[in-house]
Amino acid sequence: MSTQNLGRVLPILDWLPGYGRSALASDGMAGLIVAIMLVPQGMAYALLAGLPPEVGLYASIVPLVFYGLLGSSRALAVGPVAIVSLMVATTLGEFAEAGSAGYLAGAVLLAFLSGAILLGMGLARLGFLVNFLSHPVISGFSSAAALVIGFSQLKHLLGFDIPRSHLITETVAHAVTHIGQINPATFAIALASFAILLAFRSRVAPLLRAAGIGPGAADAIAKAGPLVAVFATTFAVWLFSLNQTSGVGIVAEIPAGLPPLTIPSLDLALIEQLLPAAALIAVVGFLESVSVAKSLAAKRRQKIDANQELIALGAANIGASVTGGYPVTGGFSRSLVNFTAGAVTPMASIITAGLISITVLMLTPLLYFLPKATLAAIIVVAVANLIDLKTLREAWAYNKTDAASLIATFLAVLTLGVELGIVAGAVLSISLYLWRTSRPHMAEVGRVGQTEHFRNVLRHEVETDPNVLMVRVDESLYFANTAFLEDQLLARVADRPEIDHLVLIMSAVNFIDASALETLETLTERLHDADVTLHFAEVKGPVMDGLDRVGFTEHLGAGRVYLSTHEAMRDLTTRPETQVA
Repeated sequence: MSTQNLGRVLPILDWLPGYGRSALASDGMAGLIVAIMLVPQGMAYALLAGLPPEVGLYASIVPLVFYGLLGSSRALAVGPVAIVSLMVATTLGEFAEAGSAGYLAGAVLLAFLSGAILLGMGLARLGFLVNFLSHPVISGFSSAAALVIGFSQLKHLLGFDIPRSHLITETVAHAVTHIGQINPATFAIALASFAILLAFRSRVAPLLRAAGIGPGAADAIAKAGPLVAVFATTFAVWLFSLNQTSGVGIVAEIPAGLPPLTIPSLDLALIEQLLPAAALIAVVGFLESVSVAKSLAAKRRQKIDANQELIALGAANIGASVTGGYPVTGGFSRSLVNFTAGAVTPMASIITAGLISITVLMLTPLLYFLPKATLAAIIVVAVANLIDLKTLREAWAYNKTDAASLIATFLAVLTLGVELGIVAGAVLSISLYLWRTSRPHMAEVGRVGQTEHFRNVLRHEVETDPNVLMVRVDESLYFANTAFLEDQLLARVADRPEIDHLVLIMSAVNFIDASALETLETLTERLHDADVTLHFAEVKGPVMDGLDRVGFTEHLGAGRVYLSTHEAMRDLTTRPETQVA
């Protein structure tokens, strides 16, 4: 294998040879900041997934190293994320009790299956398949998931038990009807956590800059909001023994030490049950990851290899499964922090993993009194950014069908659940695409003045010939739209008996499948029976090659294919007249 090909498989070989002290300093600072952010976030997302907090830390060590070795993005920060955590909780809630050994085993198996699916897709070069989930569908899914996640934390924020439900209305109704059970101390801790997190997000950086601190340092300190909230509320609970005197829920003992080596369960029945959910988790995680990676790479004119990202994320998830973790992917907020903090290579992720290893080895006793309300507040603040109203406004203004798929996905996630919701959104999006392309836009065109330009007769003042019908087809031709094409053309010819020639302008046709080819052959014969000659103009090279291979151009007749619409108009026009729209 050549050095270039080996570099594609192991991107670390591209950046490691030239790695120096300057890059190490930048990556070290970024790795430290992301570690400070990831420790509370990882624990919070594990709580969201229904897992012990330490599982979130376990999922933030080996996966980061594997991605650092294999990933093509130099700024992506991998680890637990909110949406995947919610999908894990939704999936495993049907099979086991949260916190049980079976539940943890299911989470490990989900990580392994997701990793295997991603790895298999990457090796098979199937990165393009995820494009079938449109941006409006992902936006609707993310917005609804953010609401589900936020309301799922009410029990930790209010301090009393609320039964798990994928219906927000049931969660809110239970919270309202049992509001008398609220724990004042827990609620106060939640409010204090929100105040700290929001203050650090919006106020701290400007105040530090005003005090003369450099922008880079000010932004770095502002990212420490979650850590400050954790330390402040943990200290308060310890100082006043709020877990004993006021019933405040705490994380309690977190096992110290590096992640244990685990072997995913090979129970075929369980694998069969979890496989569909694992596939969805893999696809959703990859979409979130690669969209973030591409966005950050564009800022530095770097490249992202989607298939290599599949391989790297697959390895990261398999790494999580053998070290007691659960599914991971690239997170938007952490990656943005990693990027703005100065990360220049994936070494920043490896440094983050090392710092979290030190945390689980030495610092877990300090987190004993960490209130669950603080972790819930961290989750709520983090997912608030997932509610995407901008995409809805733009889709509604630009394309109502895209807006419909967004709204439908949003409602489906809220009413049917996370997995069924995104499947319903994807099916609707693809169905709308098929419906739209099954009725392609077809414009009758004419010449603009004495130029060689041809435009829609309904939009421009053009010259036409009553004996020549020139129609531009604005879609590739395939089985779903061939009947519509034939019906429309025959109807136009039937309505205008003076027509002798029909010219199909193929400038927008990139592909003709076998069904469309058969339709064109039938159309040629039916037009011939009606004393109308069919011609083609502006046929693209690959399309023309296909027509030549099957002998269609011979069937059409010599001289019936024109290089341009102008040539067709010149040869076929007998008496031009002006038509004004």
